[in-house]
Amino acid sequence: MTAVGGLRGRVPHEPKDGAAKDGAAAPSIGDLVRDLAGTGETTGSSAAAGLVAGSVPIESFDAVALYAAAVEAGLEATLWLRPSEHFALVGIGRAWSVEAAGPNRFDEADAAWRSLVAGARLSRPAEVRGLGPVLLGGLGFTGRAPEPQGDWAPFGAASLVVPSLVALRSDRRSWLTASVVAGSAEARAEGARLERVWAQLAERAGELAPGAGDPATKPPDAHLAIDGEWPEAHQWRHIVALMAGAVGRGRLDKVVFARRVDMSSPAALDVPSALRRLAASAPESTVFAFRRGAGAFIGATPERLVRTDGRRYRTAAIAGSMRRGSDPAEDAALAAELLASDKEREEHSVVVRAIRRQLAPISEQIEIAPEPGILVLRHVQHLVTEVSGTLRVQEGLLALAGRLHPTPAVGGEPRDLALAMIDEHEGFDRGWYSGPVGWLSSGGDGEMMVALRCGLVEENRVTLFAGCGIVADSDPDREWEESRIKMRAVAAALGRAGDEP
Repeated sequence: MTAVGGLRGRVPHEPKDGAAKDGAAAPSIGDLVRDLAGTGETTGSSAAAGLVAGSVPIESFDAVALYAAAVEAGLEATLWLRPSEHFALVGIGRAWSVEAAGPNRFDEADAAWRSLVAGARLSRPAEVRGLGPVLLGGLGFTGRAPEPQGDWAPFGAASLVVPSLVALRSDRRSWLTASVVAGSAEARAEGARLERVWAQLAERAGELAPGAGDPATKPPDAHLAIDGEWPEAHQWRHIVALMAGAVGRGRLDKVVFARRVDMSSPAALDVPSALRRLAASAPESTVFAFRRGAGAFIGATPERLVRTDGRRYRTAAIAGSMRRGSDPAEDAALAAELLASDKEREEHSVVVRAIRRQLAPISEQIEIAPEPGILVLRHVQHLVTEVSGTLRVQEGLLALAGRLHPTPAVGGEPRDLALAMIDEHEGFDRGWYSGPVGWLSSGGDGEMMVALRCGLVEENRVTLFAGCGIVADSDPDREWEESRIKMRAVAAALGRAGDEP
């Protein structure tokens, strides 16, 4: 079985970034928090209260097993996994959070996080992306607070959390960070408690990880059936025709209309196994799971909203879709059809133009690929245009995310009119679906993805979401089929056979 590692990591043979000398044992996480709470390095003037966070190297860990161990222990847990980049974050517990709502939620969250880290006492033994205290979470599509008894109630309009423990895997190295927000005495006690919690989780995760001879994934045991969907097919066709007509009359360039499907199984759904299937079937995507209360919001999204490294940023326009073929020849033919489609190219160009308009005024340099390429996923392929650039001034991840969200890929253009039509006709609360989810470091860098190819799971039930971009010549039957294809990855991972929903 894969070992998660103990509390005292073995320092690599080649010491880096101030790490202990050859073969020395790194301090335990409890000792490190205790020392930081007493004297430690400080980035501000407060020495009595605030954020205390220390990181130590650990042995390699199985990210899904660690997430499962935390959920099993009744702890709030988050999984963030990029299989193709060998990058993983597992957040456990809650040391601090910012729960913002409304149109200013990005700015409010950014200001609260900057204030917290300004007086933090930190110890990072290496310069590794994602190492140290991080914010993990999401911001809902609209920013409105969900209904108190609704499915999205535990998630809130936005919820960004500093986990008490974060396990990071990056560049084939692994680290553990403990974060405490308290006075010195409380921080020392909490550090000792987190040391005990980690020891228990590490042992349990080692037991849950697949053994050397075990398959990483297995067929799902559950058998999902559709309970209901909104809207139904005839309603969908009517509303899509209505929206396409509005685009054709020049009121809109594009509007994204989504639907939801509720499904259930006789047995409880196995979320960890579903996450392994998603990671295996979509390694180029970001697999995520946010546990809040009894529910988990899970998915494997291909769409980056924005990634920052100092003043450098990367984003992408992803819009325009086509199904996958049954063999390489059909795949190539369908990709060529997608590239040649005036309808799909127009839908895509609306997103590219909007991203350029949002980023060009604040960019010292902006680079946009001259022609879209093809992004190939397991069940669908998309037009994609990569965008990167350098900011005039380092704004930070949340500020950029607030500028870009919602892109026309999930809302529409013009933005305000498209959102008004969505509010009028869609008929359900999107919650975190198609909102930004991701992580943010204490230095202001990180990555936000758009929450797509996703579902909200609770015990034996799941709600799946998918949307389609509607332009003047959209065909309602084809858009319905596209939405079914987009739901297929999560449905299949949880236990739905065949082509439904």
